[in-house]
Amino acid sequence: MLPRVLEPEVMDGRQEATEYNEMDHSAVNDRFVSDLIEAGPIGRDILDLGTGTALIPVVLCTQDKESRVMASDASVEMLELARYNIELNHMLDRIQLNRCDAKKLIFPNAYFDTVMSNSLVHHLPTCDAFFAEALRVLRPGGLLFVRDLCRPESDAEVERFVTLYTEGETEYSKQLFRQSLHAALTVSELQQIVEPLGIPGHAVQMSSDRHWTLVYRKPA
Repeated sequence: MLPRVLEPEVMDGRQEATEYNEMDHSAVNDRFVSDLIEAGPIGRDILDLGTGTALIPVVLCTQDKESRVMASDASVEMLELARYNIELNHMLDRIQLNRCDAKKLIFPNAYFDTVMSNSLVHHLPTCDAFFAEALRVLRPGGLLFVRDLCRPESDAEVERFVTLYTEGETEYSKQLFRQSLHAALTVSELQQIVEPLGIPGHAVQMSSDRHWTLVYRKPA
């Protein structure tokens, strides 16, 4: 198994944010939202941690007309691009932006019906506090839905994924994806992190050839 190689926790450079926003995430984002809705009910008030440029909240609010999303990220550059995406899609009344450290949330206990996150965990050196905070702000009966990359077993597998899923992207974008794969957690590593928090290990499953997904409903 490849050793984990961390990447910066916050993507706060203009080039990084712009390249991320311009990459074609449409298929991955559509799949995330459809799987989230299938795992529902999701309620009305949703927190998206590590929202990036808010592309997933836009897709969610397009598909689910009742959803309201608090789109949170620690990166100023990401949130500036997120505001543009929200305005472009006429979602200002349903998606609110929040700059916040996902490990130290400002929201009260039991505030959201659903807490979701896509591709944030691999940015965190440790993610115990992230999951603890997500559970804290989640209402009883609420849904925790988290997805991220799974670290491959070899450099050869990393390069196979880069070749397979970044065709047509810039070399910089390919390198971002490569770094993300190296920084990702495996299913077994994640299970060891969440089980002490009361989340059963079986809540974490592989959901594609390169992603794991955690689906957990907080006891009512």
